[in-house]
Amino acid sequence: MTVEKAIFAGGCFWCMVQPFEERAGILTVTSGYTGGDFAHPTYEQVKEHLTGHTEAIEIIFDNEQVKYQDLVELYWQTTDPTDAFGQFEDRGDNYRPVIFYTTPEQKEIAEHSKANLQASGRFDRPIVTNIEAAKEFWPAEHYHQGFYRKHPEDYKVEIQERREFILNHWNSTDYPKGEV
Repeated sequence: MTVEKAIFAGGCFWCMVQPFEERAGILTVTSGYTGGDFAHPTYEQVKEHLTGHTEAIEIIFDNEQVKYQDLVELYWQTTDPTDAFGQFEDRGDNYRPVIFYTTPEQKEIAEHSKANLQASGRFDRPIVTNIEAAKEFWPAEHYHQGFYRKHPEDYKVEIQERREFILNHWNSTDYPKGEV
């Protein structure tokens, strides 16, 4: 087994976990905060824009079962890559879309994938998702972990706008499987 880490920000971390967690080869998906310079941020601090962090997920995966490229492609299908100021109903820098790379190879894969998405013509606006070097990842408080499993009815409400956008821009067969 070759273990690797991917970090993605795409709005509310509650809505980012399920599509990745359901993939073969994924060992863990943790909701948390990254991109800022403040140690041990709390949800309230990040929500109030006090730390420079954004909500993100950290994915630990077996690179022999799932490739980083596949995770990046799934990332595009779970976000609005044309909105730099948040995602769906979540607005602000703490919800900005970012692919945080942990190796030079991840950076290259992410940049190539972003260029391909822009060239595809799938979106009318530019692809503005940032690609940045990963900073320290701070796990979110326990009650944020596995939100979709613990609160399925609330999750359905949270995911609705995201799901509609995704289904309008990707074939419905491209959308991650599972109850949303």
